[in-house]
Amino acid sequence: MEWLFLGCFCALLLASMVLKFHILYALLGGYLLFFLYGLLQKHSPAALLKMSAQGIRTVRNILFLFLLIGMTTSLWRGSGTIAYLICRSAEFISPTVFPLLSFLLCSGMSFLTGTSFGTAATVGAICMAMANTMGLSPTLSGGAILAGSFFGDRCSPMSTSALLVSALTETDLYRNLKRMMTSAAVPLAITCLIYLAAGFAVGDGAFSQDVLAPFSQGFSLHWITVLPAVVIVLLSLFKCKVKLTMGLSILVSGVLCVTLQGMSPGDLVQTALTGYTSSLPALNALLAGGGLVSMVKPFCIVCISSTFSGLFEGTGLLDGMKASTYRLGERVTAFGSLLAVSILTCLIACNQTLAIMLSHTLCKDSQNSQDLAIGLENTAVVIAPLIPWSIAGAVPLASLNAPTSAILAACYLYLIPLWNLAVHFSRKSKPPVEPVA
Repeated sequence: MEWLFLGCFCALLLASMVLKFHILYALLGGYLLFFLYGLLQKHSPAALLKMSAQGIRTVRNILFLFLLIGMTTSLWRGSGTIAYLICRSAEFISPTVFPLLSFLLCSGMSFLTGTSFGTAATVGAICMAMANTMGLSPTLSGGAILAGSFFGDRCSPMSTSALLVSALTETDLYRNLKRMMTSAAVPLAITCLIYLAAGFAVGDGAFSQDVLAPFSQGFSLHWITVLPAVVIVLLSLFKCKVKLTMGLSILVSGVLCVTLQGMSPGDLVQTALTGYTSSLPALNALLAGGGLVSMVKPFCIVCISSTFSGLFEGTGLLDGMKASTYRLGERVTAFGSLLAVSILTCLIACNQTLAIMLSHTLCKDSQNSQDLAIGLENTAVVIAPLIPWSIAGAVPLASLNAPTSAILAACYLYLIPLWNLAVHFSRKSKPPVEPVA
């Protein structure tokens, strides 16, 4: 029966992809399926609702942070912070190192904002336009941008996925971030070398500054506009609470919107709620978005997906699969088992959030919470954008107008799990140290 209900859920996800319905419809259908499974297992409706609520309580803190993230991304647009960072970074761009600089620029922006979609749609779109003017390969450029966009999605204090993993595993966010940096150091270095070599091999075009013209027309690009980003970086280094960090950044960017960019208080509130818009069509095409409204769908996805974990735990629907993952872990290490599960859940779930939650549910009994947190960041979080039909990869590539083949050039995303798998296998193969007599 368990496989029947899981199969029906997979069919719903597949149908939503083929028919181009939003993933929320499939998730709602999945909730009804799993609720029905609980009823057939003799659980009362009240007990099943209690299980669902327990799942939501697990992630209640990050649901509030979603709202702060939405406001942050819109006010950073309105204050000129993103525009300033893009224009100053573009001064260092040359065709031969463009793939590397695209990766680093998108990595930096995604780390500051914590959003892969927002990075791809803003900085990524600019980098892609630059690449096109220089005649660079869209596959290479798109891959570098996609990889950089998910750099911060994995390890930013403002990342919804990092916050979700921290909430699910009940681990400290900043301790996780430190371990994430360590476990990705070698893949990051190799990625930079690959993009540097690729740039020297293909980069011989010329860059046109016309791509950046809308920013200077629409904003006062004073150095002070970088302050909201500085607030995020400094307070994160001092391990301040994420809510306080984002709150102060929102306050600073709001002040800049009014005092430097000439935004009225009414427009400021509207920008925070519905997102940034500009009267300049060219600028609007590059920066429009953000706001509380932009987080409604991610909010609902996490909220509905979180009920699954409560239902799975209470009804025991995945107990058989949990035992299989534990046995697999004894053969290929706990990380290898988590990697296999993450690939499967990413293939099925079509979105990063559900893949993280399913992988956590299936593997949480096979390793301690700290290792599981880092394992999820090194598997499900970075594998999801490598699945062509997953919204994690499809949406950024669509915003870039990049081919699906760009996934092949997103080196950083698949070097992380491969490197960490090699590390875990090497630890397993080492003989135990004999105690000193």
